[in-house]
Amino acid sequence: MSGHSKWATTKHHKALIDAKKGKIFSVLSKELTLAARSGGKDADSNPRLRTLLLKAKAANMPSDNVERAILKGTGELPGAEYLEILYEGYGPGGVGIMVTVTTDNKNRSASEVRSTFTRHGGNLAGPGSLTRFFNKQGQFFISKEKVTEDKLMELALDKGADDVKTEGGAFEVLCPIGAFDKLAQAFADAEIQPDESEIAYIPTTLIPVSEADVARKIGTLVSALDELEDVQNVYSNEDVPEGLVPDEE
Repeated sequence: MSGHSKWATTKHHKALIDAKKGKIFSVLSKELTLAARSGGKDADSNPRLRTLLLKAKAANMPSDNVERAILKGTGELPGAEYLEILYEGYGPGGVGIMVTVTTDNKNRSASEVRSTFTRHGGNLAGPGSLTRFFNKQGQFFISKEKVTEDKLMELALDKGADDVKTEGGAFEVLCPIGAFDKLAQAFADAEIQPDESEIAYIPTTLIPVSEADVARKIGTLVSALDELEDVQNVYSNEDVPEGLVPDEE
């Protein structure tokens, strides 16, 4: 693990996915299909789809892939029926872990997530076991070289953000779920490209981790969950002291 900074932790947790364009495109494709299914294919009247189109563009997702995903959502092309599922579990050291999944096979996903927890020293918990330790919010990370703090504060708070924080080399913008798409569009209009943006589970209670071996095991579990095809995102509430485990080169 790379420390208690949420920016550093986020970069660590997403490093494996970010190295695999195929996984990024798979995640975005499912989200685009779900957005089109729930709100239609007109981005002007479907803010969630509009936000995802911005993310797809930033990820250099081929336009053909984007179009197919949207048409599957509207039923104009055949495609799987996806379900969105939240799994909650405990990792080494009692750390809470939230796993968001988009799948066309609930039994397969449940089995894969459960076995991954078990193999890496954790256990799957029942629904609602950890939700009190996390807030579901919109979250953006924007590198400091992309915008000044004053400009970001003015723009973000004007569009409904709850807070703008400094996290290492980046700013973290938190907002209610209802303001997420408005903020995403405002950043796009201002030509500010977030490094990460999502509806996230933000920990409200942190679990201190003081042993390097435990911190490594948590990182291994999170990476293993990230690798699962149906997993969209993984969130955890560990608090690892800076430098306990050296960053991987």
